[in-house]
Amino acid sequence: MDVTQASTECTAVLQTIDDAVICDRSFPEDILVGVVGRGHVLVEDVPGTGKTLTARSVATALGLSFSRIQFTPDLLPADVTGTHIFNERERTFEFNKGPIFANVVLADEINRAPPKTQAALLEAMEEGQVTVDGETRQLPDPFIVIATQNPVEQEGTFPLPEAQVDRFLVKTSMGYPDEAGEVELLRRRADRETTSPSVERVLEPEQVEQLRRAPETIRVDEDLLEYIAALARETRSDGRVEVGVSPRGTQRLFEAARAYATITGRSYVTPDDIKRVAQSVLAHRLVLTPDATVNGVDKSQVVDGVLESVPVPTIEASDENA
Repeated sequence: MDVTQASTECTAVLQTIDDAVICDRSFPEDILVGVVGRGHVLVEDVPGTGKTLTARSVATALGLSFSRIQFTPDLLPADVTGTHIFNERERTFEFNKGPIFANVVLADEINRAPPKTQAALLEAMEEGQVTVDGETRQLPDPFIVIATQNPVEQEGTFPLPEAQVDRFLVKTSMGYPDEAGEVELLRRRADRETTSPSVERVLEPEQVEQLRRAPETIRVDEDLLEYIAALARETRSDGRVEVGVSPRGTQRLFEAARAYATITGRSYVTPDDIKRVAQSVLAHRLVLTPDATVNGVDKSQVVDGVLESVPVPTIEASDENA
């Protein structure tokens, strides 16, 4: 699949999601960056904004299997990965697959589960496999985790450790719709009998695999490689930051920029592509100093400062070679 076709398919998927979910276009774009960039997505937002609907809509539009796991304080790792059950007729143990065996897995309110259960996702997200009772089993391909957490009602929650947050390619937020959007939400509800809107399939699983390979053909010029590295390194020298973006985060910014270029239909990455995905890729990877946290410094402010301080390369050469 070439870049032009990939962009056309992405536009069709985004349009289908727009028909079902009332939100700013940047939100489904962020999720699609995660899908096309072969990563996972973390969504932090208040309840009732449509996170579950969006995740289900993405899976349906892509023609992929979908599974939802409601994370709770009593959820066990086996409830996620699956377990062996004794078959009395055959007198053998059979593996009963858990809900993680799906193409798109919605880990709903992931910060409500204890760390041991959260950790059950680590191997799955990084390696595309799970190990149960010493036996490793491959997960479906593609495998995409869309996890949600609420910024409110923090009592009884277990904040995700930095090592697990770093596994997500992007972190994004849906936000409330504006007044016109909320009225449109009611108008759409009045025109149908069901509570939630339906979404049509746009792609087949094999097309999704081709779509996820398309970014490998996107060109990133040398000066932009240096720009990406400079952005990551600048986060490590910021006085408000205790732990800056890791080399893995640098690579993820590179991958996300190529994915966004694919979505927009360009065969090369521009500085604007990097800036567009920088917040969703870098901010959640930062660990602020205690003083910065007490003073109410927001991680997005740090990323904004980094984007302002690092010189932006020109793209004249890129335009000439495009």
